[in-house]
Amino acid sequence: MVPLALGRDDAVTVTEPPGAPARRAAKLTRNRDFLLLWTGSGLSALGARAASIGYTLLVYWSTGSATAASLVTFAALLPNLVAQLPAGALVDRWNRRTTMLVCTAGRILGVGSVGAVVLLDAVWLPHLMVVAFVEATLGICYTLAERAAVCAVVPRDQLGGALAANESRANAASILGQPTGTVLYSVARFAPFLFATVVHLMSLVTLLFVRRDLQAPRSSDGEGSGLIAQIREGVAFIWGKLYLRRALCLFAASNILFQILSLGLVVLVKDRDGTPATVGVLLAVNSVFGMAGAMTSNAFLRRWGIRRMMIGIHLAWAVLMPLLVVAPGLVAVSVLLALINYGAGIGNVAGVLYLLRTTPDELRGRAGSIFTLLSSGANSIGALLAGFLLDAVRIEVALAVVGATMVVIAAFAVLAFGTRTAAQAERAEADAERAAAEQVAAERAAAERAAAERADAELAATAAGRDPRD
Repeated sequence: MVPLALGRDDAVTVTEPPGAPARRAAKLTRNRDFLLLWTGSGLSALGARAASIGYTLLVYWSTGSATAASLVTFAALLPNLVAQLPAGALVDRWNRRTTMLVCTAGRILGVGSVGAVVLLDAVWLPHLMVVAFVEATLGICYTLAERAAVCAVVPRDQLGGALAANESRANAASILGQPTGTVLYSVARFAPFLFATVVHLMSLVTLLFVRRDLQAPRSSDGEGSGLIAQIREGVAFIWGKLYLRRALCLFAASNILFQILSLGLVVLVKDRDGTPATVGVLLAVNSVFGMAGAMTSNAFLRRWGIRRMMIGIHLAWAVLMPLLVVAPGLVAVSVLLALINYGAGIGNVAGVLYLLRTTPDELRGRAGSIFTLLSSGANSIGALLAGFLLDAVRIEVALAVVGATMVVIAAFAVLAFGTRTAAQAERAEADAERAAAEQVAAERAAAERAAAERADAELAATAAGRDPRD
């Protein structure tokens, strides 16, 4: 997920469930259903992270082929291209709780089958690719349903904090999951997949205890329409935002580079006589900085605005990525990658927050799928290119290609979002956001006054000896 820039056609229109009662929200730490949802999703992410690094280590350390490793990664990322759109439309049709439970059960079966074949020493590359593809597809459906469900259990004024907590959770899953996967792989090749199976099962149990309905009341508009028509509606919603389109195109290009950096780190460690545990430590450091970026995202958003964040993150990457070529050792490489991930963490929260605030509940599955398709769908292509590039040239040459490409992408970012028109559009969006917030506050105050007046009237009627219902 990526930071988004806003234009005149991106003005915020916050959507609330019709007739939703105004209420004073409890803190997130006291919101039972949010904590259960957060915990279950965190366990699911933890299992996925441990299994993902297990796939890479299993294939690359067994064959020594970056191309073979990239094929499994390609299979795991391919659903971002081919499954996002139908998944978004289907998630908007299906019950979110049921969707999450079924997807978790499917992931248990898939990753469990990998652990079994590894234990039996019957590993087959096509089997790993099929399981990676299916598990990733189920993960997409799960994530889309969970992201939309957050809006059903968290009030609007706490949505930013909830999304920052979710982004921090994702980075925490990386911090714990990837090192855990590497350590478990060092103990036994099947261990990462057994671990993933167990935590997915724990996630399923946790979700059973969520009490609140995870759907908002739905209007009848669009009911009975075909899948293609519903996908087209979501595409029109996203594509109607000019600056959003520009941002997604820029980050689709940069996400290809991130895939090269991800596999390049494994190649770099192995070339310098490192171990799988070293890979896990470096990935954990990167995830810590990604979590820090997520936790500070709201502060940057308030201070800079999303347009300046867009430009600043790209410029920072344009400086940091070329420096990887001349980094003297693994420590220096880790520092640079950590800073790169810090910027990514900042942008992720801002992007998802804007998407959820501007999307009606009945469109959130489709909007989220299209958003992910455009921003991260290029990951599958990047994973495939990474294997061929790293097998064809030395790692230093591959890093030089990444750095030069990032400089070009940053130049386009400045041209797209550094204009006076873009600045005026951002100010218009901020005005619309303030007006929407004031309207919500006014409606909440009016509802509270009406409730107080009804209570006073009932008390007065009771004191006069009349039935308050008369």
